[in-house]
Amino acid sequence: MKNGEYLFTSESVSEGHPDKICDRISDAIVDAYLTADPHARVGVETLCTTNRVVIAGEVRGREPIPDDRIENIARMAIKDIGYEQESFHWQRANVEIYVHAQSADIAVGVDAAGNKDEGAGDQGMMFGFACRETDVLMPAPIYYAHAILRSIAEARHSGAEPELGPDAKSQVTLAYADGKPVRAEAVVVSTQHGEDLSQDQVREIVRPHVLNVLPEGWMCEEERFFVNPTGRFVIGGPHGDAGLTGRKIIVDTYGGAAPHGGGAFSGKDPSKVDRSAAYAARYLAKNVVAAEFADRCTIQISYAIGVSKPISLYIDTHGTGRLDGRKLTDTLQSLVDLSPRGIREHLKLNQPIYARTAAYGHFGRAPEPDGGFSWERMDLVPALRSAHAAR
Repeated sequence: MKNGEYLFTSESVSEGHPDKICDRISDAIVDAYLTADPHARVGVETLCTTNRVVIAGEVRGREPIPDDRIENIARMAIKDIGYEQESFHWQRANVEIYVHAQSADIAVGVDAAGNKDEGAGDQGMMFGFACRETDVLMPAPIYYAHAILRSIAEARHSGAEPELGPDAKSQVTLAYADGKPVRAEAVVVSTQHGEDLSQDQVREIVRPHVLNVLPEGWMCEEERFFVNPTGRFVIGGPHGDAGLTGRKIIVDTYGGAAPHGGGAFSGKDPSKVDRSAAYAARYLAKNVVAAEFADRCTIQISYAIGVSKPISLYIDTHGTGRLDGRKLTDTLQSLVDLSPRGIREHLKLNQPIYARTAAYGHFGRAPEPDGGFSWERMDLVPALRSAHAAR
């Protein structure tokens, strides 16, 4: 390849991937608790395998949700995804629940009391990122990998593609020239299918979904278009591979194009900065790029357990920044309170808006009228521009 040219790859997995089933169940439980009590504390993990689901974790709310309701939440999530297979069925799967009260030691450190503000639920660092590769200010490889699977899932749910199953994966490799994506070098799609479909038939079902998602003229060469490269994908879902909550954190974020602090999102209420501060970091980075202060922006925020204010705030504009970094840092901190409470209130996160985040990425989505994906708003742009126009 010529100087300045390179390839970059990102993957996505569908809502029916075993890990994403677990994310969906865990987030549906978070939503149930937040519906009953907007300040509920939830940390729930899910495991799934052949016709078995295990849910465990700790919670605190006005009233505990009984096990039979948690079981029903899990079954309805599985049904909505589309699993009615002999080896994993929403009605017949065995559901085990091991959910208990939150540790009092954690509550003492995290809860507000007297003059003490609410502290972070854990230590850690969280990253946010934005760039100009797509209209939604996301890296192009992960954006197109998600879009291909969403298109296939919509066709499956509508009945247009009844022979496809819920489990699927995609991988998109883009060629870059002068730092910008210019074409697809390779596309990989693996999708569960019925017994009677051949590999060639699945390939032709998948093809239009890829062509419709990629920009015109970007499709890779035919020999670099891989569909079900093992030749057969009938056995899938939790029967083919066990799933766990929080095992697809790079799929959930930027597809490897930006750092990740390590904490998963799903199954956690917004008092936990693994989730809320990662959303806040994306919100800030997206608004910096949308305000045309940079073409690329990475933001890191770090916390100590029980401490309300961030330990650090770091901004990297990758040589594309149009403002002094220190001034930008000060402006962002003046516009948004980055304490756990401040983030939740600014982005209105204490709402049942999380089950919808469990597949196809937490970022690059459209803000919704009920508060879903509020961290994708670009409402800071006027304030950012005004703050620096006055200087």
